[in-house]
Amino acid sequence: MRWRERWIGFWMARAGLGRGGRLATRLAVLAATPYKGQRALARASARGFVSPRAVIACPGLRLGRHCFIDDGVVIYDRGDGGSVTLGDGVHLYRGVIIELGQGGCVEIGAGSHIQPNCHFTAYIGAVRIGRGVQVAPACAFYPYEHTIIAGRPIHKQPLHTRGDIVVGDGAWLGYGVIVLDGVTIGAGAVVGAGAVVTRDVPEDAIAAGVPARVRGPRPAADGP
Repeated sequence: MRWRERWIGFWMARAGLGRGGRLATRLAVLAATPYKGQRALARASARGFVSPRAVIACPGLRLGRHCFIDDGVVIYDRGDGGSVTLGDGVHLYRGVIIELGQGGCVEIGAGSHIQPNCHFTAYIGAVRIGRGVQVAPACAFYPYEHTIIAGRPIHKQPLHTRGDIVVGDGAWLGYGVIVLDGVTIGAGAVVGAGAVVTRDVPEDAIAAGVPARVRGPRPAADGP
């Protein structure tokens, strides 16, 4: 086991987003276990782990310490977007897609985990995820809308937004949640699987349904 640790430590110390850094990461992967086992590579270096199989095409990407970006993640700026900022210890798992355009940006706070196949399509507005947020697979965030004037193809219609999407610290979004523009989900809130969130959710509230409605507060902890 020690040779594995030495191998990983040696190559991860040289990892980065440049060509040489991506090659060093590829060599480090040879000694790692698959899938989530590769999180050890992110812990091994403050530079974090960006999989050689991730697609990074975003000049405005800013990474905190010990971030984990898995195989198949796509971070893409079509050329007129803003920035993607990932805080310390953020995890992006397989199939996560972050796409920017028309000045949109994405911020994900320290310690937040984004599970597989989530989509952040940040056009015009921003998606701001707090610290320690848990986002289950297949969630989607859209801080914009198309106009829907009759007689004109949707893809040729302008975009507009009611405002940024904000998810507070420690919130939890279940499988397949969709969050639309102008929504704030409060700190500690829980949103049930499959919900479509069209209006604000208060702190420490439980919301579910299509459209999502508040069902009540989170239960208090037992004992003193």
